[in-house]
Amino acid sequence: MSDRIFFATAARGLEPLLVNELVSFGASEVHEKTGGVHFRGPLKVAMRACLWSRLASRILAPISEFNAETTDQLYEAVYQIDWRQQLRAGGSLAVDAHVAQSKIDHSRYALLRVKDAVVDQLREQTGQRPDVDLLTPDLRLNLYLFRNQATLSIDLSGSSLHRRGYRSDGLGAPLKENLAAAILLDCNWPQIHAAGGAFIDPMCGSGTLPLEAALIATDCAPGLLRDHFGFFGWQHFADQDWSDLLQEAEERKAEGLARCQPPFIGYDENSRAIRQAWEHARAAGVDRWLHFERRELALIEPPTTETGLLAINPPYGERLGDLAELPSLYNRLGEQMQAFPGWQAGVITSQVELGRAIGLRAHRRTPLYNGALKCQLLHFNLDETNHWKSLAAGTGRPVARKLSVEAEMLANRLRKNRKKLARWVKAEQLDCYRLYDADLPEFNLAIDLYGDEIHLQEYQAPKDIPPQKAERRVRDAVTALMQIFEVDQSSIHVKQRMRQKGKSQYQRQDQRGLFKEVSEGSLKFRVNLSDYLDTGLFLDHRLTRQLLQSLAAGTRFLNLFAYTGTASVYAAAGGALETTTVDMSRTYLDWARKNLALNGFDGPEHCLIQADCLAWIEQPQPEYDLIFLDPPTFSNSKGMKGTFDIQRDHVKLLRQVSELLAPEGVLIFSNNLRSFKMQTDQLPGLKIVEISARTLPPDFARNPRIHNCWRIEQA
Repeated sequence: MSDRIFFATAARGLEPLLVNELVSFGASEVHEKTGGVHFRGPLKVAMRACLWSRLASRILAPISEFNAETTDQLYEAVYQIDWRQQLRAGGSLAVDAHVAQSKIDHSRYALLRVKDAVVDQLREQTGQRPDVDLLTPDLRLNLYLFRNQATLSIDLSGSSLHRRGYRSDGLGAPLKENLAAAILLDCNWPQIHAAGGAFIDPMCGSGTLPLEAALIATDCAPGLLRDHFGFFGWQHFADQDWSDLLQEAEERKAEGLARCQPPFIGYDENSRAIRQAWEHARAAGVDRWLHFERRELALIEPPTTETGLLAINPPYGERLGDLAELPSLYNRLGEQMQAFPGWQAGVITSQVELGRAIGLRAHRRTPLYNGALKCQLLHFNLDETNHWKSLAAGTGRPVARKLSVEAEMLANRLRKNRKKLARWVKAEQLDCYRLYDADLPEFNLAIDLYGDEIHLQEYQAPKDIPPQKAERRVRDAVTALMQIFEVDQSSIHVKQRMRQKGKSQYQRQDQRGLFKEVSEGSLKFRVNLSDYLDTGLFLDHRLTRQLLQSLAAGTRFLNLFAYTGTASVYAAAGGALETTTVDMSRTYLDWARKNLALNGFDGPEHCLIQADCLAWIEQPQPEYDLIFLDPPTFSNSKGMKGTFDIQRDHVKLLRQVSELLAPEGVLIFSNNLRSFKMQTDQLPGLKIVEISARTLPPDFARNPRIHNCWRIEQA
């Protein structure tokens, strides 16, 4: 069969690893998308992926793409496919459907219409009605409907590929096999084992990590134990190719088992978990190469090998364990890890604070998702330079060396602020927020957290403060942050925020290009912590963006002076039919394009325009239902004619922009000039309501003049 396009689905965070894996299978034109990887190749490559992929969830073969705004359109498009080319007469069928941001908003109804179309056509053409078999159908279809665009695929995997075939009913919160394999591959386990390294999981549960480590080390195909794949009943199934793949896999397994050097060890305090781990090992056929034992964490010790890998999936405090008690557990784990000099370690956790409680320095962090839960895989070099730090009794914090009196004042305020905001931050699912904003007169700073990185802005000191004193206070602040958050100085990014003139706010300050992906609820954004004064995400506009999202359904959205397009992402997520993003900077427009694509909004309905906004609005433009206008306070950019002053020019600007509003349209206008006065009397015909207080998030409550905001409509 000639080459065709396939799509391998995977948990978020696994895409880069999956790209490398698919290339090793002989796939071509491999490129990643959020939640999976597109690739091209003959069917044999896709069957190899089903048999050998340790990371993919499903392998899909798209057979049709079409627009489906109604269930009738969906039915007709599916009915037009010649199903005799896909399913034998009398075969069985199942349909899965995933629907998002579409007029058809019920996945159950969508899959029933797909099923009806297939059944009706085959019954009319062959006289036989396919059976529905939800467990092991001859043909499993996968419908993906996003923004009314449908992709219908053959699911070649059948059931999810993480089901290797060795697991019985697990204990609470089991680690999926493909996530376990991703942890091992990201920790370079194949190379460590090839160099003679051993493997230990001191909290192994039902044994998933040691089992996957053994399967990788022995070159056992993860799908070799499965008795069914989705392509078995497909009309295009190549039986000889599959026989060849199975024979190759059996030969590689025999060779791998013969040359493999154990040990692969799993310890756990739960005796039931150990019994289940042995059952899984026997089912996988690798029990001779594994050792499971009930043993407390304090009693683990390295085998005779000098190198190896510790891979650990400790409780996160989500479903297992009490979060209040977990820091001490993680600290004990870090202490035991010190007994493995020369080894590597990988620990996955969803709580940044728990990672810090390990008391060792992680040299790398990989974002991964355990289901819907965002986690980090922490990588440790267990060498003589990585010293364990004990927790202060009862506090869950590493023991800190003594700070200066002023630095301790700041540290106490930071701890107080963090505790005050903790519940809100968790409820809002925020990676980034403002922790401190010149709360103490001695420390005229703004401190923002971006995951495990810290952005520190020093406000320009008054002329009566000696420069040496201001510099010392910044150093004190950095020291306090390092101790409170257990980070290296490289994770703290210091900027000086002086009064901005013209375009200086937007000019590059560095060339390191340190981009980081952060989350606000379900949305993701790229921030740059090194190169610019601002990071690309205005944290004080968080509620303003949420307001735009709540107003966006079914609208045509315009984002003027768009910066990195974060408002456009929120509008798209809120269901805007189209978005138009206008900014003069090519750099920021490219950034905005990446932010949109990061959230799956990369279609032609999302238009990005490089232009001087003041000149652009003077040209004939279409009407928009929702507009966000966030101009600079002052600008004399070389791309503009003359200068722009928000106080002087806002009346003319609002008149021009309001003319772009559709009937009953809404304009959200914001600026950051603290002394700004809205000239309402010069804007007749407009209904202007100030909403500044409503758009002030809790982390900026200490600074109510951080921005001004109005809702404007035609009167």
